[in-house]
Amino acid sequence: MTWRNGPRWAAYGRLGLVFVLTLASVLNGASGNGGDYLTPMTAAALVCAAALLVRRLPWQVAPLLATAATIWWGWLLQLLLAVALYDLAAHRRARAAVGCTVLALSANLLGPPETSLWAPERYASSLFLPLLAVVGGLWLGNRRRLVQALASQVEHLRIESELREQAARSAERAHIAAEMHDVLAHRLSLIALHTGVLATKGDTLPAPVTERLGLLRTTSTEALADLRDVLGALHDPDATDTGSPLAPAIRDARELVEEARAAGERVHMTVDGLPEQAPTAHRLAVYRIVQEALTNARKHAGGAEVTVRIGYGPPTTLVEVTNAPGTPSTSTVDSGYGIVGLRERVTTLGGHLTAGPAGAGAWRLVGRIPHPAAIGQNGAST
Repeated sequence: MTWRNGPRWAAYGRLGLVFVLTLASVLNGASGNGGDYLTPMTAAALVCAAALLVRRLPWQVAPLLATAATIWWGWLLQLLLAVALYDLAAHRRARAAVGCTVLALSANLLGPPETSLWAPERYASSLFLPLLAVVGGLWLGNRRRLVQALASQVEHLRIESELREQAARSAERAHIAAEMHDVLAHRLSLIALHTGVLATKGDTLPAPVTERLGLLRTTSTEALADLRDVLGALHDPDATDTGSPLAPAIRDARELVEEARAAGERVHMTVDGLPEQAPTAHRLAVYRIVQEALTNARKHAGGAEVTVRIGYGPPTTLVEVTNAPGTPSTSTVDSGYGIVGLRERVTTLGGHLTAGPAGAGAWRLVGRIPHPAAIGQNGAST
């Protein structure tokens, strides 16, 4: 909203309009009374103007005063009555506006003939001005309410969008925590297993080594129990169990590509380096990015060729997925918050994710995640 469209400037405009109409009414009354401004009609005009401008009065006061003044002084104060009729119509009180108009026109027959609304030369203005005020008030009032409703709806949509983005980020963080729970649980269980095996050969090892192995096994077992207590609730009970606590990390992006090819997608994949060169969190992120990109390509570019390029080697883990233009699917509705979750995941790892057009109708999704050693070197150099 600009400064000229604010409520304060609307109030100033109304004040100016009422002032001009009141001044015109006083001047018309003075011209009919030999230039005398101190007349009851002037006092009535000022009272009506004050009632129109003071918002704290009951809504019935201004229309009744303007109607009574118009009944007696006729066309001299009809302009102020038009403002009162406009206010009534704009606030959905059209019946009251019509009632005031009928009462003013019918009862004015009892007033002085020189100010009568029924003089032949005033027929058109006497009937047209109240009608214009009522119709204009109805139209502008409905338009104002419509604009307010649209503004409120836009604000609700904005808040809903922010809440959905927050929910997507929270869901991705919970997903990351659940995956890392599986990874850490797997590694701690391996430590406990191997230390247990070594402890069975304690008769061939020095006593201090046997003692340290027992302490290590006890500590790893307790850490595993604590980890399950703290993060076990984050594990998705509806997720597919592959029989391994490290299922998300073991699954490679190549499996996603093979599944997409089996479903009919045309996918070309290039991999530089070995997955073992990248940290486990990077491999999980690569898997999720490729999964989301292939899903989006299937939804929005059906039948298009998809190119997947992955680089695991240091100093950066890179994943880039590009799809050519295709035929969008009409059977699914995209929430649009998958990229938000991916960006949260990549940002948490110190990288950045970009998604957008790649020219000629293509679409590209690129994620770059620096390795921890590279982050440490950059931090040391700075």
